[in-house]
Amino acid sequence: MQFMINGASREVDIDIRTTVLDLLREHLGLTGSKKGCDHGQCGACTVLINGRRVNSCLALAVMHQTDEITTIEGLGVVGDLHPLQEAFVKHDGYQCGYCTPGQICSAVGMLDEVAKGWPSYVSADLGHAELSEAEISERMSGNICRCAAYPNIVDAIREVAGADV
Repeated sequence: MQFMINGASREVDIDIRTTVLDLLREHLGLTGSKKGCDHGQCGACTVLINGRRVNSCLALAVMHQTDEITTIEGLGVVGDLHPLQEAFVKHDGYQCGYCTPGQICSAVGMLDEVAKGWPSYVSADLGHAELSEAEISERMSGNICRCAAYPNIVDAIREVAGADV
């Protein structure tokens, strides 16, 4: 099967029951995305598929052969980090680091949703969301940080979004 991952075409022979997460980790050696709960409840496996955040443990790889899959490895590299990666470092938006790749991928997708004007459950204005702490927390609620670095994660996201920190 052919996949487009982090801007490169990859040919992989996999079982049709293979998840995107297992494709990435077990078949391609892209271990940034983590297998946390394997039930879509923690967000550690979050990747971007066609720019939208997806729990890769719940997505069958065969369904995404024509899609662009972006992992944490595809967002930036040492010396050329994505702005959210830089902000997470600056604001200490991680403790153990296990959830960090999923948090960053989710934040990239979330900021794109905000830019497109998509409301969340707590959005006061359906046309424009203010990135308050409550707004960011609601939008990032699918990503659990067991070390409780949430305030730092919110600060990192707000900085990249241009909101007051």
